[in-house]
Amino acid sequence: MKTVKQVSADFSEQLSTIYDVNEVNSLCMMVLENIVNISSARIKAFPETEIPTPDNEIIANILTRLATGEPIQYILGHTEFYGLTFKVNPSVLIPRPETEELVDWIISSVGGSELAFGKFLDIGTGSGCIPISLKKNLRGAEVSAIDISPEALQTAKENAELNKVDINFIQDDILNPESDILNSKFEIIISNPPYVTLEDKKLMQANVTDFEPHTALFVPEDDPLIFYKAIADFAANHLEKGGMLFFEINESYGKQIVEILSDKIFTDIELRKDMSGKDRMVKATK
Repeated sequence: MKTVKQVSADFSEQLSTIYDVNEVNSLCMMVLENIVNISSARIKAFPETEIPTPDNEIIANILTRLATGEPIQYILGHTEFYGLTFKVNPSVLIPRPETEELVDWIISSVGGSELAFGKFLDIGTGSGCIPISLKKNLRGAEVSAIDISPEALQTAKENAELNKVDINFIQDDILNPESDILNSKFEIIISNPPYVTLEDKKLMQANVTDFEPHTALFVPEDDPLIFYKAIADFAANHLEKGGMLFFEINESYGKQIVEILSDKIFTDIELRKDMSGKDRMVKATK
């Protein structure tokens, strides 16, 4: 049997060319906690703890997959977002901390759970992390979510069941919407649409570009704001007066997105930075 210390050494040896030392340690800790079911405190305090052979075999397989750049969240099949557990797989993007900031902004903007009301719509829902987190914290809201991918919607439905919330999921394409629900009016519309350009792709890690769904990531080089323009048009027609539109954005296009909204019937437009100081979110009022 291998010890915790030996497994840690294996991770360092096989992953040091892909991840920095802190990421390697974090991945090792995450795998040990999930597979061996021991706490991080025990892992650190007792490095000579022996790991059962069946668990060692599972860890070795995970390490082989990690060495290809496959994200740990896909390997384990789940991740945490806004204090909740979400199933993830290659049909959906892995939820990011920046999106948690967007959810937090929405909740604070509507005044918290006591003041939440009306209809919310999330466009391009993926794993369902945004609408599920909102519904979990804003029980009075009626939440719908759309995505073009049936596989993503199946994952989102499983996540809603896992987190015990009721979300109305719809398969549709916001560039050519057809479903009846989209004839409704909403108090809040949210979207974290595809916004990665081919130029951006050159700077991204392979564990994102090689494994996460391209339809949820990339946009045409000649029209990188195609989704923002379509959603802004949709929101202009489907938000109630005084309703709010929230976007997560590509940091390179903050000013352009503000201009798109300014040219329509939106006011009180706010461009907000994320925890890293990058332009990442926009809020506007109809």
